[in-house]
Amino acid sequence: MKTAGDAPSVQHGSLDEKADESTMQISALDIEDKDEALKLVGLERTAGIDEERFLKVRRKLDLVIIPLCAAVYFTQYLDKNVLNYASIMGLPIIGQHYNLAALAFYLGFLIWVFPTMYISQKLRLGKYLGTNIVLWGIIMMLHAVPNSFGPFFVLRILLGMLESCVSPALVLIISMFYKKNEQTGIGNMFGFVAYGISFDTRTGFAPYKVLYLLCGAMAITVGIAVLIWMPDSPLHARFLSQEERIVAVERVRDDQGGTENKRLKKEQLRETLLDVRTWLIVLSTLITSIPNGGLSNFGNIIIKSFGYTQTLILSAPGGIVGILASLILGWYSDRTNERMLPIVYSLIPTITGAAMLVGLQGPENKGPLLFANYIVLTFGSCFGVIYAYNASNTSGHTKKVTLNAMTLAAFCVGNIIGSEIFQAKDAPHYIPGKVTILVLLSVQFFLCFLLRWVNLHMNAKKKQFIEEMKERHSWSDVDIAKERERHAFLDLTDKQNPYFIYTS
Repeated sequence: MKTAGDAPSVQHGSLDEKADESTMQISALDIEDKDEALKLVGLERTAGIDEERFLKVRRKLDLVIIPLCAAVYFTQYLDKNVLNYASIMGLPIIGQHYNLAALAFYLGFLIWVFPTMYISQKLRLGKYLGTNIVLWGIIMMLHAVPNSFGPFFVLRILLGMLESCVSPALVLIISMFYKKNEQTGIGNMFGFVAYGISFDTRTGFAPYKVLYLLCGAMAITVGIAVLIWMPDSPLHARFLSQEERIVAVERVRDDQGGTENKRLKKEQLRETLLDVRTWLIVLSTLITSIPNGGLSNFGNIIIKSFGYTQTLILSAPGGIVGILASLILGWYSDRTNERMLPIVYSLIPTITGAAMLVGLQGPENKGPLLFANYIVLTFGSCFGVIYAYNASNTSGHTKKVTLNAMTLAAFCVGNIIGSEIFQAKDAPHYIPGKVTILVLLSVQFFLCFLLRWVNLHMNAKKKQFIEEMKERHSWSDVDIAKERERHAFLDLTDKQNPYFIYTS
């Protein structure tokens, strides 16, 4: 039972077969053109794996990959937001120079995001990620040295370049090891730490410099941990035995997303650029990132504008709101296998809060304004769901890499624009910036429904196509299931693979 262009059928047998034997079995395949997973398993499902073995391997993955990913995201979040804390802790860069310093990070990010993603495709992903984290930790610590705009601006660009690989790399790693319904799911609480440091006068350093040294040291520590323990792929997961690596690959076979391929495929690059969903997710990311660029760099300044003085400590509850929103919506996204509806739910309090920020002014409303500032931050959970959307809805390694890079480029452009929506001339109420947030996230609300409809429509077309194939070839459901298995690790794109199912 073969269709045109299929690779020869390969049986892999049971888990007890030796690695060299399985390698000989797939020697007829062009491995460089297919998925790296074929070096471990064949085209058809490995026999003899029960649910208990899947769960055992899942637990081992959770003990290594999840803590490392959380540490990296936490460290990156802090590093991007130190400037926000430093703005009211003695940072000598103010006015338009502060705006430029804020956007410099995203400028560096934008410059390097495409090169870094294609470099990472050629190298060992975990090692490349860890090296970048160690280097950005060094750059973070160097931020404590300059007292003028020029050197600080350059360091911010370098920091953005080094951090540009993080989210795409982690999305790829998670999609290699975790099923679609496991991929979605701390940082502003760091305001408590920043608040304490702001009162420390025992050193000769300005308080903001202590923050940079602390965050830089933390990043170096996390980077070393990633270098030692983060797996590059199932093929190189040293904490798994050979049999467990096979189990890890078989866990994700049914998702049809594949694991890894080192060759850049022009046809997949072309498909990414011509796929309407690519541009919808890019637009969605851009729209969401503009408010993020404003609030992540000016959040404390906005709180101060309400009439409060202890802005660092008052920013911390916003972090708790963001964390809870991310955890709850991430759980909901995985439980329901939905991607766009969780974003819709996260936008409802954000839009309400943004409307309050626009409509309420004056010191007599500073309590409601502070509350509004907190609930606005629920939209931050969108980014995790968008990354999960890419992981769940994209197949073909080059297409994954390209879409992730384009998403991050949109994130950068949005944050660059966002760093300019709060201007000093608009103080103290910053109405233009707040209106911008309200309008953009209202548009995003409706864009989510469009993306969801597109995916459901494409699933319906795929289902119809499979039914036509069954009728044309007189195939049974068992035949279809066998074909689905054989397509899983051929490094086909989601459009090329008729058995790939989109997550709405």
